[in-house]
Amino acid sequence: MKRVKGPTDHVVVVGAGLAGLSAALRLAGAGRKVTVVEREAVPGGRNGLLNKSGYAFDTGPSVLTMPDLISDALACVGEDLKDWLELVPLSPLYRAFYADGSQLDVHADTNKMQAEIAKTISPAEAVGYGKYVDFVTKLYKYEMNDFIDRNIDSPLNLLTPNLARLIALGGFRRLAPKVNQYLKDPRTQKVYSFQAMYAGVSPQQALAIYAVIAYMDSVNGVFFPKGGMHAVPRALAGAAEKHGVTFRYNTTVTGIEKSNGRATAVLTDTGERIACDVVVLNPDLPVAWKDLLGKEPLSVKRLNYSPSCVTLLVGSNKSYDRLAHHNIHFGQSWNGVFDELIKKKTLMTDPSILVTVPSKDDPSLAPAGKTSYYVLFPTPNLSADIDWKKIGPKYRDEMIKALEDRGYTGFGDSIEVEQMTTPLDWKEQGMEMGAPFASAHTFFQTGPFRPRNMAAGFENVVFAGSGTQPGVGVPMVLISGRLAAERIVGPVK
Repeated sequence: MKRVKGPTDHVVVVGAGLAGLSAALRLAGAGRKVTVVEREAVPGGRNGLLNKSGYAFDTGPSVLTMPDLISDALACVGEDLKDWLELVPLSPLYRAFYADGSQLDVHADTNKMQAEIAKTISPAEAVGYGKYVDFVTKLYKYEMNDFIDRNIDSPLNLLTPNLARLIALGGFRRLAPKVNQYLKDPRTQKVYSFQAMYAGVSPQQALAIYAVIAYMDSVNGVFFPKGGMHAVPRALAGAAEKHGVTFRYNTTVTGIEKSNGRATAVLTDTGERIACDVVVLNPDLPVAWKDLLGKEPLSVKRLNYSPSCVTLLVGSNKSYDRLAHHNIHFGQSWNGVFDELIKKKTLMTDPSILVTVPSKDDPSLAPAGKTSYYVLFPTPNLSADIDWKKIGPKYRDEMIKALEDRGYTGFGDSIEVEQMTTPLDWKEQGMEMGAPFASAHTFFQTGPFRPRNMAAGFENVVFAGSGTQPGVGVPMVLISGRLAAERIVGPVK
């Protein structure tokens, strides 16, 4: 494994996102002096927080899976997860609503899920689901150590016995046909392949290895931290601070001072120079290259980006009894949705929608008797010809109408507080092409072909976050922080 060259005593981490925090904990645990510089007033990066009129809204990811990765980061400084976070296992993980009026509760417990499928769809489909779980469990086992949770310097690093096992399992075939091999009903096919959206590709285009995302949530379980998703970065930052990591909030890094192929200091908007031995960059990788390193390698310039999304954070005086914590509303169209978002780069005509109700499992996130909603509509990224300044208010009304058409009666009239975020807003927050899911996980942007976490041309600059290996999603960025730390101090036990 390639490592940074030279001394590594003082590491500056730029950005207190989940990846930066994961790296900081590991580096502190390995005895390094660590300074984290964060432009916002709180940790979290994309996993941000908005307080408004008595409501506390998460502004980024809403689904938490693989909490063992949080435990692992905390354990690097001898801390225990239960002392920092209260995690509630969600049941159901999701409630799926379909255009034909049926609904399906998704459970992590295989027996419970088989009973649900047998009751809602058919006993034969329940048997197919059992076989599908066996498939994704093997995928996870073969993928995790060799392809996800390790630093990859060359495609040759992938030549392991597990590669042969993955090929034999069909991991490099397309996801949709592989899912359909086990699941015959469109309802189960959708609920076990929509996760490809997180990877920025359609189930028809994605490789079957991305069914591992379905394992991470639909088999391993989905959790909700008391205090909301933002409790995760708060816990990681709190533990890091307790163990000597220095945090500089409300401070923007404006550049990296370089000398003879090494970063020697970070420069801030206050005119400060923070000398260091190594820099870990947690901002979106293409933005970090351009804005901080002053370059744009061809490999970065050529990247294709995932679809984006519009989120609507709503504080409401109305609740709906039929909702679970996470609710997915599938339209009639399925292939058409991905076709519109990725190929045609147009807004969905028959949207599939995620609605999360954080106050359902933590009423403290909303005033007494009120409800908070996190509504997400996938959209094209900024490569599409959409003027969000002009279309934003109109699209907000279309989102509310779509919700009301799906059974959220009186949703618009019950809104007390709202905050809308469009692809343009994501771009202003520092996400290339307004894409919070970063560069898409197409074959040539995955694994060894994804941008490396060591900055070419620099001996001591390392990237962490969704733009580098292993990729997008809370579990992946936590792992990316570990991989970044290992480039600096070697394998972290």
